[in-house]
Amino acid sequence: MFAAFWNTLKIKELRSKLLFTAGIIVLCRIASNIPCPGVDPLALKDYFAGFENSGAGSGMMSMFDLFSGGALQKFAIATLGIMPYITASIIMQLLVPVLPTLEKMSREGESGRQKINQYTRYLTVLICLVQGTVAATAMVNPSKIGLPAPSSSLVFGSPSNFIIMTVIMLTCTTMILMWLGEQVTERGIGNGASIIITINIIAGLPAAVTQLISMALNETTVGGASFKPVQLLILLLVFAAVTAATILLTQGFRRVPIHMVRKTVGKQVQGGTTYMPLKVNFAGVMPIIFAGSLMMVPGTLFQWLQWYQLAAMFGYNSPGYTILYGALIMGFSYFWVANQFNPIQISENLKQQGAYIPGIRPGQPTADFLDTTMTRVTFAGAVFLTALALFPMVLYNSFRIPFMVASFFGGTSLLIMVGVVLDTMSQLESHLTMRNYDGFLKRGRLRSRSGR
Repeated sequence: MFAAFWNTLKIKELRSKLLFTAGIIVLCRIASNIPCPGVDPLALKDYFAGFENSGAGSGMMSMFDLFSGGALQKFAIATLGIMPYITASIIMQLLVPVLPTLEKMSREGESGRQKINQYTRYLTVLICLVQGTVAATAMVNPSKIGLPAPSSSLVFGSPSNFIIMTVIMLTCTTMILMWLGEQVTERGIGNGASIIITINIIAGLPAAVTQLISMALNETTVGGASFKPVQLLILLLVFAAVTAATILLTQGFRRVPIHMVRKTVGKQVQGGTTYMPLKVNFAGVMPIIFAGSLMMVPGTLFQWLQWYQLAAMFGYNSPGYTILYGALIMGFSYFWVANQFNPIQISENLKQQGAYIPGIRPGQPTADFLDTTMTRVTFAGAVFLTALALFPMVLYNSFRIPFMVASFFGGTSLLIMVGVVLDTMSQLESHLTMRNYDGFLKRGRLRSRSGR
């Protein structure tokens, strides 16, 4: 494996792609450490320290800080990160099959995709304006979004001027990060937006490791619970097992045999038997993202209406939150499959190509078979995905493991890291094998999330 990494530097084209991607990553990390003008860094640091000491930082604030690569705690110009673009892309993917105009554009080839991409950028700007306004308002007056009031002001100068300037700054930075991500996709290695998110998540790993070591040395968790060195060893074993299971979930699929009718094309005979892979986790990380976004609404709404008892019932890590969160993940797993997987169209394509599933008649019976099979496969994937998403909450609630540490044991962060790393290594291996170099694996080969 190490020889394969060394071989990547021997190929000039691949070396250029890797250096270009590394340069973009450095720029993104710099943006995550430049505070917005008008922010009092000392007051903000004390405010977040109060969250950590009280345990409140284990909620949504810590989750946002994780995906921004620590930018939220500094209220950096990259606080929103590239997530508004990801959100806009997801919304557009959901709207394409629903709106006939967008569906027609998607069938127009490259020109149609460019129009959809342009609409995605417009939607990204709109999301940035909304999220930027909420973030800037929270800095001026955190109690407006249900957060505790700070002991001193977090910003300098006029609040209205700060909000206007900050919204413009956050929006412009997100659009620059979006453009940098697109450049990585075109001229670098891997998917640019996914790599930027992954690097932001990995940026929190040293702090999590340091916190684990500190807990083992002090034999107590941040919450004051007992933590022995042997528990650190158990956690490391659990992390290895969860990571291996996540890889299996990401790479797992159900093979549906496909028989191609033999026919002669020129001097070649085409036909034979192949298979169609039905991914166990077809929806990927999308159900967790959708569920997490929706779960922000009840608590914030009840807090704003001053219904504090209901707000507590739907507070992060509460039993009500956990149950509803798990149910939404299960539901969105089926929703995404129903929206993106079209068994009727697949059946028609097989029929036109002269292919069929052995023992299943072409046409509607094939569509019914694919629908039933995909439903069963999705159930297994949804159950595992729900367990993976809830595991960090179990670690925090039952064993008082800090959120920063527990977040790497499952949920969105681990799924994104595993998926992006496998995707990137798959592309690297394709470049190596194309130039007659050995890949990363002695047996078999890596598969990307797209099933290549």
